[in-house]
Amino acid sequence: MSKILQVCAIDLSVDVLLKPLVQALMGQGHVVHCACSNTGRFDSLMEQGLCMIDIPIERKISPLSNQKSLVALFKLMKTEKYDVVHVHTPVAAVLGRIAARLAGVKTIVYTAHGFYFHEEMPKWEYAFFYGLEKFLAVYFTDWIFLQSKEDCDLCIRDRFKNPGRVVHIGNGVDVDGKFNPIRLSPVASARLRNTLGISAEDVVFTFIGRLVREKGIFELLGAFQTLARKETKIKLLLIGDLLDSDRGTEAYMQIQEANNDPNIVITGFRRDIPELLAMTDVFILPSYREGLPRSIIEAMAMAIPIIATNIRGCREEVFDGKNGFLVNKEDSEDLCAKMEYLLHNADKRKEFGEHSRVLAERLFKEENVIRKQLSVLR
Repeated sequence: MSKILQVCAIDLSVDVLLKPLVQALMGQGHVVHCACSNTGRFDSLMEQGLCMIDIPIERKISPLSNQKSLVALFKLMKTEKYDVVHVHTPVAAVLGRIAARLAGVKTIVYTAHGFYFHEEMPKWEYAFFYGLEKFLAVYFTDWIFLQSKEDCDLCIRDRFKNPGRVVHIGNGVDVDGKFNPIRLSPVASARLRNTLGISAEDVVFTFIGRLVREKGIFELLGAFQTLARKETKIKLLLIGDLLDSDRGTEAYMQIQEANNDPNIVITGFRRDIPELLAMTDVFILPSYREGLPRSIIEAMAMAIPIIATNIRGCREEVFDGKNGFLVNKEDSEDLCAKMEYLLHNADKRKEFGEHSRVLAERLFKEENVIRKQLSVLR
């Protein structure tokens, strides 16, 4: 059995994204450690049996702080002598791979949850991040796992790695258990609506994610408020919050204003996502950049119609006119028009939702994603 280190920026990523894989590896007898910043979830994760190592890692480029993280990761890897280092999230993935190569780790695996570069960047910026990703793939990575098929195809086409070392793992959720609409009680859903001040007649539009500009939060608020000026019985449910690093930003100020709108419900980070989705009529993710967003898959598994931006990742999950709509990025008018259409067409909401569930069962089962990773990591 192997000794494996999972590296990411913050413990939220371990809790929300990596925990099923870590538990599956431990179930096979591997020793698994997780290194990241402790933002308050370490105690809970350790109570669940995970080994958490607190190494502060900034989520942005910060030379002095990044250097300290690199040194701390290197020392940890030299001391623990891991067989495999598996890295995630942009900055942590760069630092983790460099530290692992310097420490002589035998196998370095990188999961690209979505390459940072994308087609709408300025050419110079795209060239820089593309070049950095390719350089690290060639010299500091043994295996690349890709969630997005578009990213996987690019990796192979542009020779980031030998095709045999590039694995399209996709993304997925527990569609048969946690995210299965039939397991949730309509009575409990009605009770939760009442707790949040949402009536049985309200049509609920839901967003899940960090409440920041790049998630399209400005366009979403603008579209909803335009719609709310002429429609009644609608609510916008924002599930998520801002991290400490997001405080004081323009997004923070706008979210504070939205708190005063009686039609907008901001829940903060929640653990009862299936229950909140069970009371949702339409799910919306108007992001500027994504890998293969898990939040959309969760909503699809709960038989909900989707509105998302026509970008990498989202268009691998949302089939326009089948299980939802794809809208133009940064286009609140297009978003508002699609929201209005689904508001007034309950039959179409039902049809799209049924297609979402079928697609989730066929394409986005968590067990398949984990199995692909285990076949390499073991």
